[in-house]
Amino acid sequence: MNLTWRTASVELVDGYQMTGPDGSPTGRVEEARVAFEGGFTHIEVPGTGLIDVVSAPAIRLITYRTG
Repeated sequence: MNLTWRTASVELVDGYQMTGPDGSPTGRVEEARVAFEGGFTHIEVPGTGLIDVVSAPAIRLITYRTG
């Protein structure tokens, strides 16, 4: 799998969770690495050692800068 990763903030729709910086479930993180594959988003929060994969309907907002 060859993914293109970007640094971004991520907010999920209510009822969905990802691993936060402290290892606890959360619905929003200010800094993560994200990559897109089909209808899924891979989310890696620095320091957790984990990558969460969520479906497109779970995403409320992803914000990143180009370049």
